Amino acid sequence: MNIGFDAKRAFHNKTGLGHYSRTLIRLLPEYYPEHHYYLFNPKPSTIFDLKSGLNDSAGQGNNIHEIQPKGFVNKLFHSAWRSSWVKNDLQKLKIDLYHGLSHEIPINIRQTGIKSVVTIHDLIHERFPEQYNPVDVKIYNKKFRYACKYADKIIAISEQTKRDIIEFYKTPENKISVCYQSCNPAFATRVSETEKARVKKEYRIPDEFFLYVGSIIERKNLLNICKAIYLLQNEMDIPLVVIGDGGRYKRLVKDYIAQTGLEKKIIFLSESPAAQNNNAFHSAGLFSAIYQSAIAMIYPSFFEGFGAPVLEALWSRLPVITSNVSCLPEAGGPGAYYVDPNSAEEIATGMKKIYSDKTFAGIMREKGWEHALNFSPEKYAGNMMNIYKSIW
Repeated sequence: MNIGFDAKRAFHNKTGLGHYSRTLIRLLPEYYPEHHYYLFNPKPSTIFDLKSGLNDSAGQGNNIHEIQPKGFVNKLFHSAWRSSWVKNDLQKLKIDLYHGLSHEIPINIRQTGIKSVVTIHDLIHERFPEQYNPVDVKIYNKKFRYACKYADKIIAISEQTKRDIIEFYKTPENKISVCYQSCNPAFATRVSETEKARVKKEYRIPDEFFLYVGSIIERKNLLNICKAIYLLQNEMDIPLVVIGDGGRYKRLVKDYIAQTGLEKKIIFLSESPAAQNNNAFHSAGLFSAIYQSAIAMIYPSFFEGFGAPVLEALWSRLPVITSNVSCLPEAGGPGAYYVDPNSAEEIATGMKKIYSDKTFAGIMREKGWEHALNFSPEKYAGNMMNIYKSIW
């Protein structure tokens, strides 16, 4: 089978959609090398090499092909190529199935006879439109609805997302398959103490710290984590390392930090020169060293499509504090510590419990690891391939 992917975010996105795309694109050729995989990338990338780490001499990577627009017009209007004109390339390359990895499929792809699958990560713009630019909401609404209507199969990354697709778009349930994602296998690899020490030194990370990973936006709730740090300031002197960036909401968080004197306790790692000047900062290998050095991941989001940092933490045997709402209990399983995301007090209680009770933290690590095995790379790739074969 010749399988095509919308690879824009795989090559250019440093956050969740990019991680999702890269993980799947790397796993499928490993477990199903009999197929060919075509990555349709609208423009060159200097950030990610999707063949890195593969052994081409052993046949790994030889079935992965990057396709970029050809010709002056296609290169100039690469967004139009991705959203529509790419169909010509799909037909020339005899693509059997096309997977839109992030909410979109090419316009009128059905007319080509090529089967299509689309992954819907979340419908947060429908639930919380006030957190988006109104123009973006209209664009997302149009693209998502089109994809859900015309794709041959919809992949929801959680039961929560499946329920939302049915609720907002009235999509027939039998058209939707839930396929839980996995994460980069690097998170499951134990990092040596020497490597962890090297990473801490290079990025000036303290010996003990709590960790937050994600975009700094209102929905992900970094402000209440900072409030929890403030509540604990007379009981624990443990900083929070933040990996991620943002705009208006980040400024609001920083205002709170300045007002409460928490500047030395909240470390915005993504702002450090070491992080900004090194593409390796976005690699799973580096992140796994940081995860495995932390006390706990704190991820009290108000709403998610899945919550990939939760799974990455579980793979890293890192205790997780997360929300008792949305899909987060699906991601966290029985080993996570659940809180009301509106309650800084509950977040603070969890942080203190995990830090002070080593036995409790150890039990969380083991239960979290057992739950993470349900999202193994092999299961993920197998479930996805079964979906492909069900419509091909």
